Amino acid sequence: MLLAVDTSTQTIGLALYDGSEVLGEMHWQTKTHHTVELAPAVDELLKRCGVKPAELKVVACALGPGSFTSLRIGLAFAKGLALSLKIPMIGVPTFDFQVASQPVKDLPLAAVLPAGRGRLAVGWYHAEDGHWQAGEEPTIMTAEDLSAQINQPTLITGEFDAEERQTLSRKWKNALAGFPGAMRASPRNAGRAGLESLQSWRNGRACLSGPHLSARQ
Repeated sequence: MLLAVDTSTQTIGLALYDGSEVLGEMHWQTKTHHTVELAPAVDELLKRCGVKPAELKVVACALGPGSFTSLRIGLAFAKGLALSLKIPMIGVPTFDFQVASQPVKDLPLAAVLPAGRGRLAVGWYHAEDGHWQAGEEPTIMTAEDLSAQINQPTLITGEFDAEERQTLSRKWKNALAGFPGAMRASPRNAGRAGLESLQSWRNGRACLSGPHLSARQ
């Protein structure tokens, strides 16, 4: 049983995944209330799904990019839970599970998240062997900077406000942004990515250094 936690932005996402199906999923805008809302929400999700904390076998947590404070809260919670239950904790890059919900097309894809102070974190992806493949490391830029880089049909997914959407809409022929609700990162995809990382680790293909995996089972 895997618990996925995403606190990359002002939207918290949680999911319970048993390896074959998603038992429960929650996501809501918390603004700046991550500290007081995260733990009670996890408790509520477990109870709704009839799952006891002791039944959890792994915790997957978003690594960012995103808000430093909100990410710190999520990672601290996930690490504490993993240590108390003596189970693995796996870190999943937020952009990787964000783009997983987007149909793979032969077009460049820009994954976008708020980075504070009116800036955006932007990661570029391209289609390769039926999957989205990350390009260069994510960069920080404004919506105007991103708009200036879009000179061909380009898919855009992620979170940005109405003003930023309006800026990008000036490139309406090329900036192909979907409906806001369909562009948010799904915690169920974080859970799936977490299980894949865990399997790779157990098969000896994943590195144990860094924040990606800790508290070996």
